[in-house]
Amino acid sequence: MRAVIQRVRAASVRVEGRCVGSVDRGLLVYIGVEKGDDEADVAYVGSKCAGARVFPDAHGRMNLPLSDLSGPTDERRGILAVSQFTLHGDMRKGRRPSLAAAAEPRAAEGLYEALVRWWRNNGLLVETGVFGAHMDVAAINDGPVTLLVDSRRLF
Repeated sequence: MRAVIQRVRAASVRVEGRCVGSVDRGLLVYIGVEKGDDEADVAYVGSKCAGARVFPDAHGRMNLPLSDLSGPTDERRGILAVSQFTLHGDMRKGRRPSLAAAAEPRAAEGLYEALVRWWRNNGLLVETGVFGAHMDVAAINDGPVTLLVDSRRLF
């Protein structure tokens, strides 16, 4: 399982012109499920993203995870999770990406939903896109800070 984590000031996802998920401050996480992924991959990626110390502390250093953020009580601090099978696209040969490593949609959706549940069960606000839909994602990147997580530790 792969995730691209972006620290954001705001992010939202629209499907057919309707907003289906948004956060005011937090993480935009793109998630790609690979063939052979299982619950251990969910726990690894869930923990890495939830515990990522990418928010500034009182001294301005990236030292705080999402759960330690403070701010206005009406601010929606959380994760916007967006499925993205193209994270497993292989561009090493030719110009068209090979998506052979991506999990089949049914398996991928189940593990994507398991990851969302993992975060929610650990006390995080999680908004989502719509699995398999064409989505318009908007984000105000903060920093920018962008990190990669791979449960097989390929990078």
